[in-house]
Amino acid sequence: MKTNCSFTEVDRLMKSLELAIYVPIFVCGLVLNILALVVFCFLLRKWTESTIYMTNLALLDLLLLLLLPFKMHATIHHWEAQHRFLCSFLESLYFVGMYGSIYTIACIAMDRWVAICHPFRAKQLRSRRAALGTCILVWVVVLGGTSPIYSFRTAGNGSFHCFHGFSEKGWRPDVISCLLGFGFVGPALVLVVCSAQSIRTLGQSGKESHKNRACVRIIYSSLCAFLVPFTPSHLGILLQFLVRQDVIQDCMAKTNISLFLQVAMSLANITCCLDALCYYFITREVRTSKQTFTFRRSRSISQRRATTSTSEL
Repeated sequence: MKTNCSFTEVDRLMKSLELAIYVPIFVCGLVLNILALVVFCFLLRKWTESTIYMTNLALLDLLLLLLLPFKMHATIHHWEAQHRFLCSFLESLYFVGMYGSIYTIACIAMDRWVAICHPFRAKQLRSRRAALGTCILVWVVVLGGTSPIYSFRTAGNGSFHCFHGFSEKGWRPDVISCLLGFGFVGPALVLVVCSAQSIRTLGQSGKESHKNRACVRIIYSSLCAFLVPFTPSHLGILLQFLVRQDVIQDCMAKTNISLFLQVAMSLANITCCLDALCYYFITREVRTSKQTFTFRRSRSISQRRATTSTSEL
């Protein structure tokens, strides 16, 4: 039996709460991701598999961030009926940024796993071309996967709330199963399993080198950037799906779930700031390897010169 619940108080609270969440994330995330692109593209001048994945992640984060002003506007204002297609387009791009970030973080974990746990096969499996191809594939997959969003809004002449209130099509069991399975659970399992095996392999190596510590930091920062923002939001989606299926019927529970889902989805955007941890450790790793290469090269040249001078004597 369905009960009529009022979500007026939740909507009123979220109008101020979303703005308080979005504004700091937008400012902080924009600065950090632009700086990351500048560093990767202009300062490091060394394209590795890691920097290619991180550049792709920064681009996806920027896409997500640039849509936050539209979300902030939609939080306060209703949109006219003629803007439904524009709304669906923006919603689609928003989820491209979100799930593109999820898949890219999972790809980074797999790349690290191959490099650490299978160092001999890594020479065949890892390359800059493979990393670039993987990033392109991520874009193709998420663009195709978010295309059904255009059918989630019902036609009508009245105003509507963009980024909110999908029709029943968006809450069908097959849609939510694909979203949770392929959009979160699958990538999360890949991330956790690859990360755990990589950390165990580094621990069993018995070497407490700077490079090993840097790898562990990158792995933990990837776990943080994935699990902290995306676990609560997808738990909220699952709970809201149970509400839509009338599995949860208590009015107070419905209200709390609605509030939890909206707060969790708002906080999920913090991934744009948490990814900066990955950027920082990757940058340190690339710079360290570059300095090590330069040192070894200069030492080799010095030794050759010394050998040449000795032979001349």
